[in-house]
Amino acid sequence: MARVPQSGRMQDLTEFQKNILNVLVGEGKYGLEVKEELEEYYDDEINHGRLYPNLDKLADRGYVEKRALDERTNEYVLTDEACDEIRDEILWRVENYVDGSEERQSELLEAMNGMD
Repeated sequence: MARVPQSGRMQDLTEFQKNILNVLVGEGKYGLEVKEELEEYYDDEINHGRLYPNLDKLADRGYVEKRALDERTNEYVLTDEACDEIRDEILWRVENYVDGSEERQSELLEAMNGMD
């Protein structure tokens, strides 16, 4: 039986928002770090007016925790709920779109264990 993402909420996110979440997997980052990684991925400049409202939306929706590092800098960290949903979506995609071999799934699960 194929696994289905638990809540399906991630499908309501834009690709840009999903890419922000991907950048945050593993450790929290401050806004400029997120911006730099996205610029490297897109090979284009990311406007502050695009990045920070999307970070705020992700925080409002419970995907990201926004923490003040100092008076001017915030750190953004994935919530446990976001990690669970990302994990569920990855598993669903692998089970439905990748070859589905047990070896391939084991490799993916090992890689995903590093997300904790």
